[in-house]
Amino acid sequence: MDYYGLMRIAPRFPVLALLLSALCASAQTASPPAPAAQSSALDAALFYQLLLGELNATGEDPGAAFSLILDAARKTADPRLYQRAVDLALQARSGDSALQAARAWRQALPLSREANRYVLQILIGMNRLAETAEPLKREITNAEAKERAIAIGSIPRLFARASDKKGAAQVVEQALAEYLSTPALGVAAWTTIGRMRMEAGDGNSALEAVRKAQALDANAEGPALLALALMATKQTAAEALVKKYLDGKPQAEVRLEYARSLIEARRYPDAASQLDTLTSERPEIAEAWLMRGALALDDNRLELAEAAFKRYLALVPARNSRSAASAESQGLVQAYLALAQIAEKRNDMPQAESWLARIDSPEALLNAQLRRAGILARQGKLDEARKLIRSQPEKTAADARQKLNAEVQLLREAKQYRAAYDLLSESLKRFAADADLSYDLAMMAEKLGRFEEMERLLRAVITSKPEYQHAYNALGYSLAERSIRLPEARQLVQKALELAPNDPYITDSLGWIEFKSGNLAEAQRILQAAYKNRPDAEIAAHLGEVLWVMGRREQALAIWREGMVLSADNETLLETLKRLRVKL
Repeated sequence: MDYYGLMRIAPRFPVLALLLSALCASAQTASPPAPAAQSSALDAALFYQLLLGELNATGEDPGAAFSLILDAARKTADPRLYQRAVDLALQARSGDSALQAARAWRQALPLSREANRYVLQILIGMNRLAETAEPLKREITNAEAKERAIAIGSIPRLFARASDKKGAAQVVEQALAEYLSTPALGVAAWTTIGRMRMEAGDGNSALEAVRKAQALDANAEGPALLALALMATKQTAAEALVKKYLDGKPQAEVRLEYARSLIEARRYPDAASQLDTLTSERPEIAEAWLMRGALALDDNRLELAEAAFKRYLALVPARNSRSAASAESQGLVQAYLALAQIAEKRNDMPQAESWLARIDSPEALLNAQLRRAGILARQGKLDEARKLIRSQPEKTAADARQKLNAEVQLLREAKQYRAAYDLLSESLKRFAADADLSYDLAMMAEKLGRFEEMERLLRAVITSKPEYQHAYNALGYSLAERSIRLPEARQLVQKALELAPNDPYITDSLGWIEFKSGNLAEAQRILQAAYKNRPDAEIAAHLGEVLWVMGRREQALAIWREGMVLSADNETLLETLKRLRVKL
């Protein structure tokens, strides 16, 4: 039983403090003394009983303490004493005693929602799910009419720690059966049933629950949020239900969550479209501008990104930037760093430093300093940049890893592949189990022409972390790039796509394999889809070459020009143009 989830931190001698307070209040408002025979509920015997109970609670006999306090609760029908008895039993890790006290409390005070909730939570904690149907029904009926939908919606949280998810779903469905067709509570009931089914791993039945809820009210927010959650579990049919809701009168928060889920699925153009709609309809929602700016920056659309980040800053008060725990503070840091990056890309280093200077949160100082190191490297001061990175304190292992990533990135951008390789090799001694680090080392080995070492490292990553899609993709692409073992390359990249559907860079690899295999039409189709999903200079290089070989020279030139706008220093694009002797 999860006793810690139920226990409350109680003050020492809480009952005595309570009763002494009551005595003081009574003394202040009392009428002239009555004859001694007319004693109050808190007579000497009861006072002594409570004192003895609390002394036992702090001593070595919690069982006696429980019995004394529960007896006092029964004599007085005081809910605070019942709660104390339950707490004592939970502290003693006695689920049966806690349930006894909670049931006694509920029997004495049948309308007490708190007493009934204790019964329900204790039964769940003891995994006695078959007995929870009755208190669950009572939890709903005891709520005021206007609060019943909220009570129904909170049920999944009550059962969050239940080990038998399927059993919990069945009990909840049984308890809510009478509400499923009612206009007022049907939506909440079906949504809750859907969430319980989802937690039990029954995605198809959960989808059916969403459909039932939407049939009762197409504009209800709850079913749409459940459909979004089901999208994350790879229930592809759930997206149509989300769109159905968005076609009506949606809450902005649902569209925002949908955009976030699209970003997680690497469907960046679709996410950008949703954010464009949201910022048009509800321009006061700051987070939408922040997300839109991040997508635009990732696409190298600097003007759009800058405008979005500045709009975000206009909506979020700068005074929150010092509150490290605030989501707005983190957003401010992200915006300042992004605007500094935009200025850096424009070679406006004073403006970049001006944005970085606005970051005043100590927790974000490392990010700011790493960005400053990037500026130094861009000015040709690579050694100074590396010294700045290495001089930063490391509060956590994550800080150390972040510093390493930044230094390797600077070396990679400076084409100092051997130095990056040596740094990664040395760092693997400290972070031996880090798959990302092994992957990065493999990429540097490839840059140095050490293909056997690269393959060994990538296969080791695949063995230790079979879900690591980047390793499959990198190995498959490398084989294709060298025009060797193309069937194996295709299998590796297809495996990567299974792990990360819709990833445009993995799709690009598959298209490149088709090109190397001589399947030009299929290569064009795949690469156009990848480029549409993610306009990127490297994808543009590949798509342009396919079009060039197919004799569609003007289209190829147009794609390459777009690629140059996206990233004029992209290695793959520049190498492709040089190899094909093309001048734009």
